[in-house]
Amino acid sequence: MLRGHAALAGLALALVWGLTVPATARAGAPRIVALGDSLTSGRGIGQKLAYPSVLQERLTERGYDYEVVNAGVSGDTTAGALRRVHDALDGDVQVLILALGANDGLRGVRVEQLTANLSRIIEAAQQRDIAVVLVGMDALPMHGWAYSVAFHRAYEELAARYRVPLVPFVLLNVMTDPTLMQRDRVHPNEAGARAIADIIWPYLESCLRRSA
Repeated sequence: MLRGHAALAGLALALVWGLTVPATARAGAPRIVALGDSLTSGRGIGQKLAYPSVLQERLTERGYDYEVVNAGVSGDTTAGALRRVHDALDGDVQVLILALGANDGLRGVRVEQLTANLSRIIEAAQQRDIAVVLVGMDALPMHGWAYSVAFHRAYEELAARYRVPLVPFVLLNVMTDPTLMQRDRVHPNEAGARAIADIIWPYLESCLRRSA
C-alpha cells in the first residue's frame, strides 16, 4: 500500500513538474542549427538565455517539432565557421540560421573574402537540401564608409544570388537601447536576446511554412 501511495505521489509530482517546466523538442526531432558568434552563443548570459533558446521556446509554443542547436562560438569569423560547417550540419538538419560576419567587420576582413566564406557555407547547406536564413551584419565605419557600404551590400547580394531570406541587421535597434545591452555595450542581455529572436522569428517561421 505504501508503495502504491509512493507511486501515486511520484506521478503527481511528475504531472506538476511537467506543467511547470517548458516543453522542449523531442529526442530525434529534425534540427535547426544557428551558426554564429558570441551573439548566438550567448556570451555573458549563457546559452539558455541566448536567442536560439528563445526560438526553441517559440517553436514549441507554436507546435513546431524541431530542435534548435546553438552552434555559436564566441569570437568566431566566417573563416572559422567555414572550417566547422560540415560538422555543424551533420545529421537531420532542416534549417541553417547563418548569423556571422560581425567579427569580420571589426577586423576589416576584405569584403570579397567575407562573401566567399559565406557563399561556401550557404552552398554547403543547400547541397544537403538545408534551407538557409541569412542574418545580415553591418560593419562600423572604423574602416571607412566605403567598406561599411560594401559590407552591407554583400549580404543583400548573397541573399539574391542564393535566393534565401535576409534578416535585417539584428543589432540595429538593440545597440541603441541600453536596457537591451550588457554593461560591455557590445553584447545583448536577456531582453536583448529576446528582441533578436523577435526579429529572426518571422523569417524562420516563413521558411518552415514553405518547407512543410
